[in-house]
Amino acid sequence: MMAKTRVERDSLGEIRVPDEALYGAQTQRAVENFPISGLRMPRPMLRALGLIKRAAARVNADLGLLQRERAEAIARAADELVDGALDGHFPVDVFQTGSGTSTNMNANEVLARRASQILGSPVHPNDHVNLGQSSNDVIPTAIHVAALETTTFRLLPALRALEAAFARKATEYGDVIKVGRTHMQDATPVRLGQELGGYAAMLELGAARIERSATSLCELPLGGTAVGTGINTHAEFPRRAAAALSAATGLQLLPAGDCFEALGARGAAVELSGQLRGLSVSLYKITTDLRWLGSGPRAGLGELKLPELQPGSSIMPGKVNPVIPEAVAMVCAQVMGHDAAIAFAGAAGTLELNTMMPLIAYDLLQSIELLANACHVLSEKCVNGLEADRERCAAQLEGCLALATALAPRIGYDRAAAIAQRAWAESRTVREVAREESGLSEEELVRILDPRAMTERRIPG
Repeated sequence: MMAKTRVERDSLGEIRVPDEALYGAQTQRAVENFPISGLRMPRPMLRALGLIKRAAARVNADLGLLQRERAEAIARAADELVDGALDGHFPVDVFQTGSGTSTNMNANEVLARRASQILGSPVHPNDHVNLGQSSNDVIPTAIHVAALETTTFRLLPALRALEAAFARKATEYGDVIKVGRTHMQDATPVRLGQELGGYAAMLELGAARIERSATSLCELPLGGTAVGTGINTHAEFPRRAAAALSAATGLQLLPAGDCFEALGARGAAVELSGQLRGLSVSLYKITTDLRWLGSGPRAGLGELKLPELQPGSSIMPGKVNPVIPEAVAMVCAQVMGHDAAIAFAGAAGTLELNTMMPLIAYDLLQSIELLANACHVLSEKCVNGLEADRERCAAQLEGCLALATALAPRIGYDRAAAIAQRAWAESRTVREVAREESGLSEEELVRILDPRAMTERRIPG
């Protein structure tokens, strides 16, 4: 059966729109023009649009530019958009006009029709909902608000929880001495707690970098309208709208210092994306290490026991794989790809406008969401359940040829190397060969070849 439609009009003429849709002609044209990916603007972006339209309506009413009753009807409709009740009326593809005009008009039309229902009289999408605004300043403002909210309230808490999980494990296994490795070859001893503590420090630094870069998003382009001059908006609008958005989000938002920069370039988004890439680099290193340290269970390193979550093979009975680190590693790859796209899109600022904003919005918000979820899963399903195989760590440590490093200051590099080479050739330990060749007493050997002492940092003074 054919769905019922109604006729809507815009400056290009008439077009048929699904009867149940809250959107109008411009949204329908975008739906027909951009059947490209099936991807839609993510929920944080729609929430941000609702926050912006609500703030704009009330500020314009306060400035005497919009009838109070109409403004409140728009604000009530915007509340529904903020809460997710209107998401089904946003069908526009991410790959659309580069300014995001189709998405902005989608919001304007939906809120106008819903506000008209609430008010019982007409509300116009451009004259009322979009009053004092342009797609060119609304969309980058929505990107900033959405990215800042999701970074502050989703990603950073998940990242700090993962950092805390590693820190707890570092304390728990601070007494486990194991073989260190460089170039994938045996190196001098480290404590397992030092390795795990290093991961916690990487995440702490990553969180600090992200937090610093996110502050650039606090400057909002709203009020620059079409090209940065602020045409058709009240001089007080940017400051008041930023204050309203600050009150609604709990974030410290303010008008952009230079609206020409704020519309023509997307530097803050590119900067944040770069820090997300940096976090992904750290997470990839961490998950790779976890897979190596947990490899085996018999023919690998086997120093860590990762939680067993599901069967790992359709052909090899009993096999269990490190599925969580693998999934997180794929997230890292995706975020790195997003960053490349965002960097390219950020370079697409031409004259007074960047024309790849929908792509920046989608990729940036997906990167934040993916990393937040990945950090949560990694801490809850992997790190919290990590166990050390103390016996294996001890056994491998005693046979480590790099213990000969501690002999070098007493007997010289060449003699220490010869002891290590003989130990390897004869399948013996450095300690055994050193008793025969070093000329050192047993007491000296015990002290010099103490693995724990090798893991203690020497502090000058």
